[in-house]
Amino acid sequence: MPLSIFGFRALWSPYFLMFILVLVAVYFYLTVKKRHLFKDSEPLKKSQAALFLISMLLLYIIKGSPVDLMAHIMFTFHMVQMAFLYLVIPPLFISGVPNWIWKHVIELPSFNGIFRFFTKPLIALVMFNGLFSVYHIPMVMDYVKMNMFLHALYTVVLFVFALFLWWPLVNKLPGHYQLHGLKKVGYILGDGVLLTPACGLIIFAPEAMYATYTDGEMWMKAMELCVPGATLAGLNISGPELFTNMPAREDQQLGGVLMKIIQEIVLATILSKVFFEWYKKESTGVDPVDESLIQHDPRPAD
Repeated sequence: MPLSIFGFRALWSPYFLMFILVLVAVYFYLTVKKRHLFKDSEPLKKSQAALFLISMLLLYIIKGSPVDLMAHIMFTFHMVQMAFLYLVIPPLFISGVPNWIWKHVIELPSFNGIFRFFTKPLIALVMFNGLFSVYHIPMVMDYVKMNMFLHALYTVVLFVFALFLWWPLVNKLPGHYQLHGLKKVGYILGDGVLLTPACGLIIFAPEAMYATYTDGEMWMKAMELCVPGATLAGLNISGPELFTNMPAREDQQLGGVLMKIIQEIVLATILSKVFFEWYKKESTGVDPVDESLIQHDPRPAD
């Protein structure tokens, strides 16, 4: 059956699009028009603006386009959505926000201690991967997907902890956790290892585990997360099998495999950057990170 039966609102999420546009407007309002109000602010770089806009575009595609609807129909799309939401968008978002904005946000009295604690490398690794793994326990995921408030809360909390996870790897804010050399390599490898059990459970399960993708009644309840109830009530549908020919178990396996592949691509990209920085430091004697900080240090030289 065509996805168009669910209506324009379910397919394109106009309210979520408005939310994204407001975020973009606030970003440029603060970084361009009101930059002078912030101490130690610097002109917005084109590369930062581009990274932020890419992160917002990807966020809308995976949470506001038909991809989000398909994520409630096929587990494969759900895992691709998870991969982009928690592995691709956070590092782009962190890099797209200028350091002076991060500094003002982090130094808020009510947030500073929390941020510093949860961005400690070991805490960040364990918390994100733990929350991700718990979410994909069948009983937990089925329960969360049938409650709109819990689903929204868990999605936001997991995204925040994904930011904490990526912070030690990609942030360039002086005085904050910045991993270098072998520590960064170990952190990357640790992240890959900790996510493996959850993906392995999904890939090698003897049968489809999630009732919200196999049981018609529970699936209809879960579909209320992205389709208005009035629209669903007027449709004569019984389950996700009406929209895909892929058996539920194979769909689940493919989702787990794609999640792991996307993670490995992202981590390999970061790892290659680490080795490039190491090579540059060894060949020139200058740390690329330190060089960047020196070039953008607003203080006059002694």
